[in-house]
Amino acid sequence: MTSIDRQLSESTPEATLSTVVELRQYTLHAGKRDVLIDLFDREFIESQEALGMQVIGQFRDVDDPDRFVWLRGFRDMATRAEGLKAFYGGPVWRDHREAAHATMIDSDNVLLLRPAQPGSGFSHGVDARPPRGTNGHGSGLVVATVYSLDATAENAFVDYFFREVTPVLIDAGATVLALFVTNHSPNNFPALPVRENENVFVWFAGFADASSELRSSADHTALELSSADAPGLKGRPQRLRLTPTARSLLTGATLGCAAVSPLDLGT
Repeated sequence: MTSIDRQLSESTPEATLSTVVELRQYTLHAGKRDVLIDLFDREFIESQEALGMQVIGQFRDVDDPDRFVWLRGFRDMATRAEGLKAFYGGPVWRDHREAAHATMIDSDNVLLLRPAQPGSGFSHGVDARPPRGTNGHGSGLVVATVYSLDATAENAFVDYFFREVTPVLIDAGATVLALFVTNHSPNNFPALPVRENENVFVWFAGFADASSELRSSADHTALELSSADAPGLKGRPQRLRLTPTARSLLTGATLGCAAVSPLDLGT
C-alpha cells in the first residue's frame, strides 16, 4: 500500500467506495454495445466483486453509440494487482473473453485515478444492485468531465474547481458524485494498459432527471467560460454524457460525495 493509498483508506473508510478507480472507455464495433452490456451485466459483475474488486458503474455514451464506459474500483493498489490477476487468470474470463473481445475495437483508453481529496470518491450511499436478468437503463444521467493539466497544477486546479465550478453544477441541479486526479502509482498489472505520463482531474455529476439534463447540456457555456481561466488547463476537456445500464450501482440519483456539500457552498 502506498502512502497515498494509506492516507485515503484510513481517512475515509466509510465515505468512499474505492480509493483506486479505473475509468475505462471502450470503442466497440458498430451495433455491438448492447451485446457487450448483456454479457457484462450477466457474467462480469459478481465474478469480479467476489475477488475483492468493485464494479462501480457501467454506461452507454449518449453521444457515441459505439462507446461503452465503466468504472472499476479497488481498496488499494495491492488489491488491484491481486484481483486483476485472479479474474483474468480465472474461469469466468477464460470462458467469455472471446465473446467480449469480438465486440471491441479498442479497450486501452483507461485512466487510473484516486480521490482528489479525502471524501471526494464515490459515496457508499448507493441502492442495492438490481439482480441478474434486469434489462434496460438505470435511473438518471451521469456526466463525467476529464481535464488534462500541467504536471504542477493539480492542487491549484482542485481549489479552482471547488470555488468556481462546483456552484455552477449545483445551481444546474446536479449532484457532485466524485472528484478524482491521476493516480501516479506504477501500473502493477501491465497486461492491462493505462494512460501513463498524464495528469488529469475528473469530476462526475449526477442528474436524477435525465431528460431535463439532456435538453440543457448541449449548452455548457458557463462551465466552458470558467475552465478557460483555470490554472494549468491543457486544451478542451472531454465530456461524457452517460446513461447507466440496468445493473449499474452508480446512477444519476446516487448520493453525492462527502467532500461536496451544498450547505457548505451556501446554496
